[in-house]
Amino acid sequence: QVQLVESGGGLVQAGGSLRLSCAASGRTFRTYRMGWFRQAPGKEREFVAAINWNGGSTSYGDSVKGRFTISRDAAKNTVYLQMNSLKPEDTAVYYCAARKTGAISFDSWGQGTQVTVSS
Repeated sequence: QVQLVESGGGLVQAGGSLRLSCAASGRTFRTYRMGWFRQAPGKEREFVAAINWNGGSTSYGDSVKGRFTISRDAAKNTVYLQMNSLKPEDTAVYYCAARKTGAISFDSWGQGTQVTVSS
């Protein structure tokens, strides 16, 4: 498994921006697909974005397309989620996750970081 630590969450007004970071470690994380998920109180966990460690093959959930961008810095072993034009409905705990090549689901998770967007 990959060890993941998120940071960068906080409070922001609607229309503002935040950048989340996910520091990765482990023997084989460079072969993994990395993702961001979020979960609001009383709601199911929602897919936000994903990227291969090599920086290619990105994907986004419909609710964040055009507003969020996932990227990675291989030298820093870090994945980022740039969040622009934030809305109150983006309020959630955001989790970094990793999926090994060939696996069906993401099975390595960080502890989460809170993002709160005020109206």
